[in-house]
Amino acid sequence: MTRTSFALVLALSLGCASRQQTSPPPAREWATTLHRDHPLVGRIWDVAGGRFVDESALRAAVVPARFVLLGERHDHPDHHRLQAELVRARTDSGQRPALAFEMLDVTQQPAVDAALKAHPEDVEGLAKAVDWAHSGWPAFSLYEPVFAAGLQARLPIVAANLPRAQVRELVMKGPDALPSDLRSRLGLEAPVPEAEAKAVREELDRSHCGQLPQEMLEPMALAQRARDAMMADRLLETVPADGVVLITGNGHVRKDRGVPAHLERRVKDVTVLSVALLEVSPEALNPQDYAAVVGATTLPYDYVWFTPAMPEDDPCKALRERNKKP
Repeated sequence: MTRTSFALVLALSLGCASRQQTSPPPAREWATTLHRDHPLVGRIWDVAGGRFVDESALRAAVVPARFVLLGERHDHPDHHRLQAELVRARTDSGQRPALAFEMLDVTQQPAVDAALKAHPEDVEGLAKAVDWAHSGWPAFSLYEPVFAAGLQARLPIVAANLPRAQVRELVMKGPDALPSDLRSRLGLEAPVPEAEAKAVREELDRSHCGQLPQEMLEPMALAQRARDAMMADRLLETVPADGVVLITGNGHVRKDRGVPAHLERRVKDVTVLSVALLEVSPEALNPQDYAAVVGATTLPYDYVWFTPAMPEDDPCKALRERNKKP
């Protein structure tokens, strides 16, 4: 082989290699600091492709999907900032999708509509209209970037969740707590595969530190399924031509049993893109390790965007103390 041909082959091979590799994530000013030096921080994992992608690839994937589901840890400021970026990826492309929220229940839709009609870009006014300060959700300031991205683009805002009173009734009374037409539409009377039901019960048990009475696990699993089904119903009911973006917890964007599963049950060949925003853990250095973290055998999302973690108090302490009381 001549020196010239060798150089050409080497250049071509290096070019192919460089195209296959993603550049390191851009430097960010993270609001959270725990495990910031973890090797996965800022990286995006394409689950189906089994590879890292850069932010431009994720933004490009978000644009054409009819239903975009963005997960979060509710009190994590960086998660909401990244959600806002992905909302803007849609609006910068010229689209006006609806922007739906788990944090708003269906009874609040009239207040949302009235507030936006009176003051279309008043983010704080919307928060007051739905009495966010007494909602039980984390501070509105955390969610403000997402709402601001929506209101600045004049997106329809959709209240997507079941009211808490109905959720409590479901836990106490079962499916009969809901009107028969809604119960049927949400598919709550359909049998749940035992493997899925068992996985949900185990997840609820873990998330409540093993402190829940066993007889409460099935009613709470029903309530969880109803909330997923209701959010899917609201997306199907209100979705405009440019689709919809849902802001919700990571558990609800799981493709194996969350909102995506309910969308696909009701609409065939629907385009659903699920993005989880996950905190890194020092014990989990590879993307596939996080399947076990979320209680699955494989990652149940389309993409995972890794962020630093937030410190938190022992989540089980309050439950243990409460159960000690006579």
